[in-house]
Parts: sequence; C-alpha cells; structure tokens
Amino acid sequence: MANNLISATFTVVLFSLLLAGKSQNFSTSLPRTALRLGRENLTHLHFFFHDVVSGPNATAMRVATAPITNTSATGFGAVVMMDNLLTVGPEPNSTRVGRAQGMYASADLNDMSFMMVQNYVFDEERYNGSTLSILGRNPIMSPMREFPVVGGSGVFRFARGYAEARTYSLNLTSQDAVVEYDIYVLHY
Repeated sequence: MANNLISATFTVVLFSLLLAGKSQNFSTSLPRTALRLGRENLTHLHFFFHDVVSGPNATAMRVATAPITNTSATGFGAVVMMDNLLTVGPEPNSTRVGRAQGMYASADLNDMSFMMVQNYVFDEERYNGSTLSILGRNPIMSPMREFPVVGGSGVFRFARGYAEARTYSLNLTSQDAVVEYDIYVLHY
C-alpha cells in the first residue's frame, strides 16, 4: 500500500514537472486574414427607442434602489432593467428593428443623469442577430446626448463608434419616453 502511495505521488510530481516545463503563450499576434478582417465599413443606423415604464406592458422596470433613492432629487441609486422596443419610426406600431436590452441607473447626486449599459439586439433582416454594445453617461435633460459604442457581434464584430440620443417625446404623467437614436459605427 505504501508503495502504491509513493508511486502515485511520484507520478503526480513528474506530471506536474512536465506540464510546468511546457511553455504557454499569453498572447499571439495573428495576421488580419486569420479573422477575415478587411476594409472597415461605416454604418449609420437611425431608430426610435421606446422606454415604457408604466402600465401592464412596461418594458423597463426598477429592480433596485439605494436608501436615499426616494428622497434624492435625482433618484440616485435607482437601477432599471429594460427590454425596450426599437422601431423605424416614433410610433410603437412602426416597423420593429430590434430591442434595447440592459440597464440604466441614476448615477449622479446633483443632475439627472443615468449610467447606461445596453445591448441593441437587431432583428431586421440585414442585421438579424447582430448586436451593438453601448456604455456611457446619459444626462437625460440635455437636448442631445452622446454615448460610445464599445463593441458588437455578428455584422458589427469589432464595432466602435458613437451614438447620439435625442428625446423625441416624454409623457410627464407616466414617464414613458421615446428617444431618437443615430448611431455611427465602424465595423468589418
């Protein structure tokens, strides 16, 4: 029994030494052709984002608050998850192009500003299944806001660019909003 234990220990130690001796690279430079990277494309997308926070068909819902959220002038600490409709026109029954999925949170104690973390998931024919990822500050009272495009998938693989947002309409009673987006994105 002792011989089996010594033999097993020896085998484990020897195997570990063999693995340790084999060099592994953290990174490797690849030629552009390895990922089929060619000439970059510039795409302009224009659509409307429907943020519905009220009623039985709400697509954006508060999921967390901070102890000061309800007394803060800016709702600081409120976190909202969303799965908002994206359409060609400002009407909710306009042609659907995708969904905005992610979250926004009130992240400013002094000004109405949200931290936006969103994936635009497109289902329009040409871009079906492709996504764009947005991350940035949204000072919602500004007439025009700009956010960085930090990535994408599918048609938008290796995407980078920026999005401009303008509030098209806001219902002061329900707080439902329609926001017009123009996105300019470089991709392969």
